[in-house]
Amino acid sequence: MDKEAGKKAIVEYLTKKSKSKSKFYLKDFYEVIPEEKPRDVKNLVNEMVRDGTLEYWSSGSTTMIGLKGTGKQAAAEDET
Repeated sequence: MDKEAGKKAIVEYLTKKSKSKSKFYLKDFYEVIPEEKPRDVKNLVNEMVRDGTLEYWSSGSTTMIGLKGTGKQAAAEDET
């Protein structure tokens, strides 16, 4: 799978799941592209964070990843 197809698959997965959940663990992305090695998926997710498609969210003890600008946290930040 090429990078663009992987990025598209991740965005589609997150968009489809966005009604119930906005943040995901890195391991959740391994299921989206099962034919890729976990390290390759991690590198792809990191690249998507750098280009602004995804963003990291941290509670202090857990780091999660979601589409940039989605979820309750993003809505609360927009109001301030």
